[in-house]
Parts: sequence; C-alpha cells; structure tokens
Amino acid sequence: MTHRPHPGTTDRAQTPDSEGRFLTTGERGGRQGEGRRRIRNLSLQALGLAGVAVAAVVTALVHGHVTRSNLHDLRERSLNTLRLTEATLRGQLLRFDRLPGLLADERTIRALLLRPGDPGLADQANRYLKDTATRLGASDLYLMTRDGETIAASNYDQPQSFVGGNFAFRPYFRDALTQGEGRFFALGTTSNKRGYYVGAPVVVYDRAAGLRALGVLVIKVDLDDIERAWAGNDPRIIVTDPEGIVFMSNRPDWLYRGLGRRSAEDMARSRATRRYAGQEVGEIPVVARRHLDGGHLDGGHLDGGGEAGADLIWVATEGGGENEYLAVQTQMPDADWTVMVLSATAAARLDALVFAIAALLAMGVTGTGGMLVWQRRRQLAERLAVQQATQAELERRVTARTAELARTNRALEDEVEERIAAEARLRETQSELIQAGKLAALGQMSAALSHEFNQPLSAARNYAENAGLFLARGELAEVEANLGRIQEMIDRTSRISRHLRDFARKPDQALRPVALAPTIAAVQELLGWRLRQAGAGLIVELDDPDLAVTAGAVRLQQVLVNLLTNALDATADAADRRLHLQARRVAGGRVELRLRDHGPGVPVQLRARIFDPFFSTKEVGKGLGLGLSISYNIVSDFDGMLEVQDHPGGGAEFVVRLHEAVSRDDEAGEREGEGT
Repeated sequence: MTHRPHPGTTDRAQTPDSEGRFLTTGERGGRQGEGRRRIRNLSLQALGLAGVAVAAVVTALVHGHVTRSNLHDLRERSLNTLRLTEATLRGQLLRFDRLPGLLADERTIRALLLRPGDPGLADQANRYLKDTATRLGASDLYLMTRDGETIAASNYDQPQSFVGGNFAFRPYFRDALTQGEGRFFALGTTSNKRGYYVGAPVVVYDRAAGLRALGVLVIKVDLDDIERAWAGNDPRIIVTDPEGIVFMSNRPDWLYRGLGRRSAEDMARSRATRRYAGQEVGEIPVVARRHLDGGHLDGGHLDGGGEAGADLIWVATEGGGENEYLAVQTQMPDADWTVMVLSATAAARLDALVFAIAALLAMGVTGTGGMLVWQRRRQLAERLAVQQATQAELERRVTARTAELARTNRALEDEVEERIAAEARLRETQSELIQAGKLAALGQMSAALSHEFNQPLSAARNYAENAGLFLARGELAEVEANLGRIQEMIDRTSRISRHLRDFARKPDQALRPVALAPTIAAVQELLGWRLRQAGAGLIVELDDPDLAVTAGAVRLQQVLVNLLTNALDATADAADRRLHLQARRVAGGRVELRLRDHGPGVPVQLRARIFDPFFSTKEVGKGLGLGLSISYNIVSDFDGMLEVQDHPGGGAEFVVRLHEAVSRDDEAGEREGEGT
C-alpha cells in the first residue's frame, strides 16, 4: 500500500533534525537563512575586526609618517634659521676682525706705548680712540701695556672708564701677545656689558731684539643689536661658549645658564677667565637628549661651518612638566662658539595626532569606500607635493642668500685691501704735497726774490765802475773799499741762492740735530722781502743761542715759512703787524717754539679743522689750505706736536714742541742728510 501525505500538512525534510523528527521545506529554508545571516554576521564581525586592525595599523603608520614629515619640515626651518643666524654673527665679527691690527699701526698709539707717562700723548690717544670708535660703530676701543694696564680708552671721559684697569687675565690679551691675535667673548668687569673682544699686538722694531710687542690694542664689539633682532623669532636661539654657557639668546630666562650639567673643569676655567664677572651661572635642566639619525632625519652641513646635527631635547619646566625641542647646531671655530636653534615640537606632534585622528575618522566614516580613501590619499599626495615645492623654493632662496653673503664678504675683503693700498698712496701723496707746498711758496716769492738779486747786482756794477774811475785817478784806498763792497754784495747773493737751493730740494726722512739760530736766520732771509713788503716786523727771542732740536733742517724751515706766511696773511688788516717768535726749553727734554701775531685769532669752532687738508678761511685763489696740514704732518714726523691757541694778550699763537738735541758745530753738517 502506498503512503500519501495527508492533505493540509507541509512537506517534510528527508532527514530528521537533532530530535529525530523530520522538517518541512519551509522550516528547512528558515534554518538555512538564519545560518547564512549568522555566517554573514560572523564575516562582518571578522571584517570589522580586520578593518579595525587595518585602521589601527594605517593610523599608526600615518601618525608616524606625518610625525616624521613634520619633524623634517621643522628641522629644515630650524636649519634655515641657523644658517641666517650664523651668517649674521659671522658677518658682524668679520666686520671688526682686521680693524685692531690696522689701528695698532697708528703713530699715536705706538708713541704712547713708547712714552706711557706722557699726558699729551695719552690725551691724543684717548681722543683718537673715541673718534675711531664713533666712526666704526664699535662699543669700546682701548690700549694696554705689556703688563695689561689700560693707558688709553675711547670711554676715557665716562664714569666707568677702562683707563687704569688691568685686564691681563683675559685670554684675548695673552693670545694677542703670544699668537698675534686674540678673540674672546665675555661680560665686562667694568661696564658689566657683554661684548666680543678682538685684540692685536702693537709691534715696533728694536735693533737689539727685532720685532717687539709693546702692548695690545683691543676693540669691543657690542652684539646686543643682533640679539634684539631675534626677539620676535618663534624658535629659541642660543649661542654658547666653550663651557656650554648660554651668553646670547632671544629668551632672557636662559641667559648665563649652562645647557645641562657642567663639569668642575669647565666651571674652574670660567672662574679663571672671569668670563661672566660676578654673574651667577645657572643650569638649564635637560632631562633627556636623543639624536635623530639617518633613519629619521638626515644630517646636514652648513655653508659656513661644521656639521649641523639634529637632536630631540627634553627640558624640565617649573611646574614639573617637560618641554620637547628639536635642536640643530653648528660650530663657529673662529670665535669658539656653538650656535643652536631649538624649535618646540608640540605643534608638530599635535598636528600629526590631529592628522592621524582625521584619517581614522575618514576610514571609519567611509568604511569600505575605497574611492574616498583614494581621494584622501590623493589630497595627501598633493599636500606633500606643495610642501616639497615650498621647501625647494625656500632652499633655493637660502642658497641665493648664502651666495649673496659670500659675495658681500669678498667685497669687504677687497675693500680692506683697497683701503690699505689707499693708505700707502696717501703717505706717498703727503710727501709729494710737502714738496709741492715748498715749490708753491718759492713761486710766490719769485718776483720779490728777483728784486733781492737785482739790487746787490746793480750795486756791485756801480761799485765796479767807480773802482775803475778811482784806479784811473790813482786813489787806491777808494778802489780797495769798492772791491770790498762788491765782495759783500756777492756774498749776500750767494747766501740767498744757497737758502733757496736748500729750501727747494726734496729731503729724506732722516732726523738729526738742527740748530735753531741758523735755521731761523735762513727763514728770515727767505721771507725778508715779504716782511718788508707787508711792513711787518719779526721779533725773535732765543733763550739759548745754542738751542737745537731733533728734526730735518729743510723740513723745519718749511714749517716756519708756512707758519710765518700764515701769520702775515692773518694780520693783513691788523693795526699791529708785529710777529713774535720765541724758542725756549720746557720740561721733558723738549723745546717749545711759539709764534704769536696780533691778528683776530682762530675761532674755537675752527680749531678742530684748521689742520685738515684743503681747509682754508682765505678767499678763493689765495691759498689751497695745505700749509698748516703739511706743517702738522712734518712736526708729527719729528715726533713732535703742533697746536694753536689764543694768546691772552690777543691774536693767535701757534706752538711747536720738539725733542731737544745737541747742536752740531757747522750748519752744513745738518744739511748733508736732507738729500741732494
């Protein structure tokens, strides 16, 4: 008998369930859908877990990549700041590097070291250093003897003057004497101001010992302006000394503090050099320091110095926290400094964290949306491309700026060489101007001197004609008298000719004893025509007829001719045309010549310029303004002094001070060394 299902019942499965009963087709379909949903849920869960894992991995990778990228950009910006900072410092130091050596050759400086007790030379040196410091823009200029005592300074008239101070303990003093130059950065013990000191020896030639250093000339450079220019910068800029102490920074709270713990040897060296005077040196609490190697950041080289490494430095704060900085640094071997730029990394790390969170959110929102992920990656690639382009442009600008600074440095070196050559040409021109001044004076005297020659020649001719008549008459006594008068006229003409020849020739630089009496007599004979023409009288007073000075006879005559000519021009409209020339001994082995007139005197505002070349108060065409300048330089070559002052009784008075010497017996001996 065949089994048939009962109408109204469902079809059952061919296999029983776990309870042994058979399932209908609907039940079997429901069970299969539930399994598929369970499998799908499990797959979704697995996919979700895989997605979370992938998102975590991708987030970590993105965070690491962006962190490295941001730190790399931060390092490049720090390197650019470091390059500009180093170039600025190097340019400031090079500006003053060679100046002490040039100033040490100044005659006034050497003269004061040869006679350190001379108040006149000390006053000259003080004024010279003050004027030079003002022109150069230097903080201070000062001169020290071999034992370190300061005998002249640009701040001699200030309350905190360096004069009298002893700075032998400073390394720049010892290095200048032993090595030919000295450099040192320190806090001034007198002024309590920071400065970079550059020292150069003042050298003279000694026949017995050869080249010998008499002392040291030092220039102090103020770097405060550079530090003030850093004030607006975001990164911390610091400059440390060889002991690691911060002496320049755009953050005042880090000044005079060591970067990390200092050794006892470094502290002892700082105390020995008194680099920071009485300033207390603290410590910047560095918690940890880690170098970023090539796996993270590449090392680099600055154009002007050593390797610029990159480190991460953690510094403790007062509240118990820590600040992280990315530090790049370079060395300045010439100054023995370390320049460092520390940029805070908080913003870079926060930017990386924000970027990673944004990426995670983007992946969570988009889920399986590959297009959005691709779009995000494309945006990221574009952003990185823009950053790289910006970086390339910045590097190009930095390279161009560095090349410009190099050209500027070369131009400065060329300018220094040109100035040295110009100084040599100036000395040669000065010698030629002295000779030109004498020839100009001879040109002015030529017309009157023609009369001086014609008068004795005419008289000699008359005496000769009369002698012939007397001889014809047999009056021998009258003939003999006329012949004696002819000989006197010839002698007078010979003396005038000899004085002109001696005055016109070009002398050398040798100095020897020169007797004043014959020298003044020769000048009187040269200017006799001018005195008579002007109706002026020259009153000469010699305390001792044997007075002699160390000079050159021809050049001393030129000085007196220039001063007398100047006095005659100044008293052209004066009622009293007398001139007074006095020579006397003064203290210190000196001889003083004073020439006084009764003219209007020299105004106070013109005294500082009266000895300048081409300065003249005369009308156009009546003088070149070289007479007093030439006279001043000649007297300086004699190691003497030429000054002008108002006489208490009215009129101007020019004072010439020279070294006294032993007079020679014959005047011819004095002229032998003056040239031929």
